[in-house]
Amino acid sequence: MMAMSCKDGKGGMDNGKYVRYTPEQVEALERLYHECPKPSSLRRQQLIRECPILSNIEPKQIKVWFQNRRCREKQRKEASRLQAVNRKLTAMNKLLMEENDRLQKQVSQLVYENGYFRQQTQKAGLASKDTSCESVVTSGQHHLTPQHPPRDASPAGLLSIAEETLAEFLSKATGTAVEWVQMPGMKPGPDSIGIIAISHGCPGVAARACGLVGLEPTRVAEILKDRPSWFRDCRAVDVLNVLPTANGGTIELLYMQLYAPTTLAPARDFWLLRYMSVMEDGSLVVCERSLNNTQNGPSMPPVQNFVRAEMLPSGYLIRPCEGGGSIIHIVDHMDLEPWSVPEVLRPLYESSTVLAQKTTMAALRQLRQIAQEVSQPSVSNWGRRPAALRALSQRLSRGFNEALNGFTDEGWSMIGNDGVDDVTILVNSSPDKLMALNLTYANGFPAVSNTVLCAKASMLLQNVPPAVLLRFLREHRSEWADNNIDAYLAAAAKISPCSLPGTRMGGFGNQVILPLAHTIEHEELLEVIKLEGVISCPEDAMMPRDMFLLQLCSGMDENAVGTCAELIFAPIDASFADDAPLLPSGFRIIPLDSVKEASSPNRTLDLASALEVGPSGNKSSTDNSASGSNTRSVMTIAFQFAFESHLQENVASMARQYVRSIISSVQRVALALSPHLGSQAGLRSPVGNPEAHTLARWICQSYRCFLGVELLKSSGEGGDAVLKSLWHHSDAIMCCSLKALPVFTFANQAGLDMLETTLVALQDITLEKILDDHGRKTLCSEFPQILQQGYACLQGGICLSSMGRPVSYERAVAWKVLNEENNAHCICFMFINWSFV
Repeated sequence: MMAMSCKDGKGGMDNGKYVRYTPEQVEALERLYHECPKPSSLRRQQLIRECPILSNIEPKQIKVWFQNRRCREKQRKEASRLQAVNRKLTAMNKLLMEENDRLQKQVSQLVYENGYFRQQTQKAGLASKDTSCESVVTSGQHHLTPQHPPRDASPAGLLSIAEETLAEFLSKATGTAVEWVQMPGMKPGPDSIGIIAISHGCPGVAARACGLVGLEPTRVAEILKDRPSWFRDCRAVDVLNVLPTANGGTIELLYMQLYAPTTLAPARDFWLLRYMSVMEDGSLVVCERSLNNTQNGPSMPPVQNFVRAEMLPSGYLIRPCEGGGSIIHIVDHMDLEPWSVPEVLRPLYESSTVLAQKTTMAALRQLRQIAQEVSQPSVSNWGRRPAALRALSQRLSRGFNEALNGFTDEGWSMIGNDGVDDVTILVNSSPDKLMALNLTYANGFPAVSNTVLCAKASMLLQNVPPAVLLRFLREHRSEWADNNIDAYLAAAAKISPCSLPGTRMGGFGNQVILPLAHTIEHEELLEVIKLEGVISCPEDAMMPRDMFLLQLCSGMDENAVGTCAELIFAPIDASFADDAPLLPSGFRIIPLDSVKEASSPNRTLDLASALEVGPSGNKSSTDNSASGSNTRSVMTIAFQFAFESHLQENVASMARQYVRSIISSVQRVALALSPHLGSQAGLRSPVGNPEAHTLARWICQSYRCFLGVELLKSSGEGGDAVLKSLWHHSDAIMCCSLKALPVFTFANQAGLDMLETTLVALQDITLEKILDDHGRKTLCSEFPQILQQGYACLQGGICLSSMGRPVSYERAVAWKVLNEENNAHCICFMFINWSFV
């Protein structure tokens, strides 16, 4: 209860004197507080009138009581939050201390091995040459993988294998059986995903993670065992047999299939034993290993189109945490048979970093995502229906993988090519696929299609970070979409444009990205793309319609090592339902090098990125040029089309042309985005325009000529120095052609940021498009002055970026840019003190 002060004449209470409220008064106030914790003055007076027990208390004292009550509530919540943080820090501290102890053991073991090998080296130096040769041969044989005899797969034999698997897994998870090194760019901390490590010098590839999750151990085990729900490469996990053990554990025999990430490699499968048991300290263990070499028991023969890979002892150690939650250790250790893929792709199968990103960290992220949804159901990361939205992203990813792999047991069959093997065409008329097409869209177009066609291809990219290329593809669809082919396909198929993976069907007015959901760390985005004013056939010319795409975007963090970048989208109807059929299409870009990108995370998405390389470039170019100069990645493209079966030949031909045009566009964009373009080929400008450093010099000379002052404070010596100073100028500077409909030909970094575009896409933007009505009128009146006098000063106003966002600017200056012959080359604009509204 609470003491309060009241004025004289109110219930005998003197001003400055404190009395205790009666239990009845406190009960009444508490009841009112839960109804309205912050009542207005009128509401407080009404409370006194409606509640006679409070009649001897002034409204001011009621106000003070509510203030104190809110303060106590805030303090209680803060105390609860701090206690939760303290529990988390305590658990993290325990985890770090255990990790430190393990590292100390690893250091001791390495020191011992170093001394042993030093002694062996000294002894080898004293031996004869023949003995040395024999020693070398012997040592080489020592490191060969031992050939174990076939294992007994009877129940007793399986239990023996399970116990051995458990011991080997624990030695990797908490011991020194594998030399673990910290994964580049992953620093442990209370808010990090966890402690991530990768293997060094062990057979196969291995990754290890330790972390905290706010879920109970049994729930954690349930989620992790359901591998298809979080591992996007997992096609299926079939439990073929379950054997209980005498110690209360469970042995399961599993068959697992993984999708191939690209068209250039076959899929993988595993024949596994999974052992789940509870340890003496209450920890829950789920461990797995391959059963490729067993006898006297069930086995899984080789499966067509799959390469049998091996899982070495791996699994999950899940320990209950004080105050709730779990401490989890994850180990993934595999031999993915890299011999079965082309040499250029082997880094994907020999990189522990790739394994950590795709599998180990994916498991931790799924646990953290579900834990946050449970603890904070009102948080909008995955919206109010997190399970449904996660299911949508899973369906997009799975549908893309199904089309990419084209398994025959799903109804896919290959059709002949046109003599060139760059694009593969598959068709599917299976009943399961037809069920996905048996619907009528709300816009009135019946889905009469009875066949699905997939056109897919892969290509190697050089010197372009996957995250940079992905962001460009996401933000500038017009740079890679071929609207003529899209429109022709729509007309040929005679179906709803929503059944095509169309990106620009005969043209569209604008692209609007509507965010739908994102994961905790924003490594994955789910969004709806609205294409306004789509014209897919002549009938639409009078009344263009809007088209919608459901899009999944991941891997946009340029600093994440080994991350696969994906842009997967599927047409949806305006009245989209959770269970609506999806035909996903899109791009997957997989880095083939595990080195960290040398480029700056803030580097622009355009040709001017070449400004950051060379002898006078920034620190990253000089420090890391050697490591970043051979960056390679493989891009895989898969597009699905629905059509009527009698149009197969026509649609297949157009699909090939469509994908080939996309490949050509992507290659052009990738070349433009390459951070090494400047050092390899010089700073290039669009055809018909001067070199970039020449244009920069003209801009500065013309500004000095017409306005009488220097544009740049200090430009240094040489054209490259002028270009770099102009490029990094704080105000937005951009050039327009002198055509009847002026288009942009160049912009500096600030100009590209303001327009939300790149140098590659800049030439698609007209000056008229970014100006509002006032700006267009002003420009029309001032344009003759610019051509005659050479310059004009414009008042501040509002313009629009290429994404449709309003931009305000304090004032603007426009001047005529003269070439070497003093002829007008273009008009240059400088928008001063601009910002997004």
